[in-house]
Amino acid sequence: MATDMVLHELELEVEVRSVVREAEGVVSLTLALDDGRALPPWTPGAHIDLILPTDGDEPLVRQYSLCGDTRDRGTWQVGILRTPDSRGGSEYVHDRIAAGDTVRVRGPRNHFTLVPSRKYLFIGGGIGITPLLPMIAEAAGAGADWTLVYGGRSRGSMAFLPRLADHADRVRLMPEDEVGRLDLGAILSTPTPDTLIYCCGPEGLLDAVEAASSNWPAGSLHLERFSAKNTGGENTEFDVILERSGVTLTVPADKSIYQVCKDNGIAVLGSCLEGICGTCETDIVDGEADHRDVVLDDDERAANTSLMICVSRCRGRELTLDL
Repeated sequence: MATDMVLHELELEVEVRSVVREAEGVVSLTLALDDGRALPPWTPGAHIDLILPTDGDEPLVRQYSLCGDTRDRGTWQVGILRTPDSRGGSEYVHDRIAAGDTVRVRGPRNHFTLVPSRKYLFIGGGIGITPLLPMIAEAAGAGADWTLVYGGRSRGSMAFLPRLADHADRVRLMPEDEVGRLDLGAILSTPTPDTLIYCCGPEGLLDAVEAASSNWPAGSLHLERFSAKNTGGENTEFDVILERSGVTLTVPADKSIYQVCKDNGIAVLGSCLEGICGTCETDIVDGEADHRDVVLDDDERAANTSLMICVSRCRGRELTLDL
């Protein structure tokens, strides 16, 4: 079975202009087009994919937040932590990428947008500081009132501290080996009027911030997760109708919509395959989705207009998609 429908997303070959050690286990890559052309614009909270070669047929695709200056159309910057349980991405970057190399990138895309507000509380944990840096720059430029609480294992492990030096009165540095863990109960105990919370970091921090801010007004909290969260129930078999392709496929309990489409020659986009990045977001024509991603917020899930086909499923027997 085949279809002539072609899906694509912007991919570029970029040059690594520099590799800089930003903290213990953290490097930043500065990327640019080798002919000096402008890179696509982006907004705070956006990320790109690094498409890294492997010994097999499929490349490693990993997502990293853009953390540079949105006004700089000549370069992109990402910060990358070498993770102890690396599945190959961060290890490849730290061990094998050097200035002058060429890498393939995809994007940018943004599912962690900065909503205009009079006040912000930014909470960053470890490498979770990366998407918050351009957000802080935009908030400051707009004249908003903002505060950053930035935690890490130690001061030496906390990246990009020099970039925060000019805002010392608004930044609370909280290295765990100096002050202990973040006291989120105290930080978030009293909702602050007209304030949005933006948080990025390890899963434990995100869960703790969710719990500690439960008494804040709906819509106050905005999170970005680096890993999938188990949000679904038991998998069951269902049919997916691909309206544009004119085919109906059965999705068994042990496969995703994305994988079934690929197996049947349907051109679909995918990247993280964990419901994190948003690359595979697909419009729903009919039926109710069982959302299992960490991209859509509660309102977007309730609207039932799209789903991530790499993880989400169907509440019922049949789902019709714009594919």
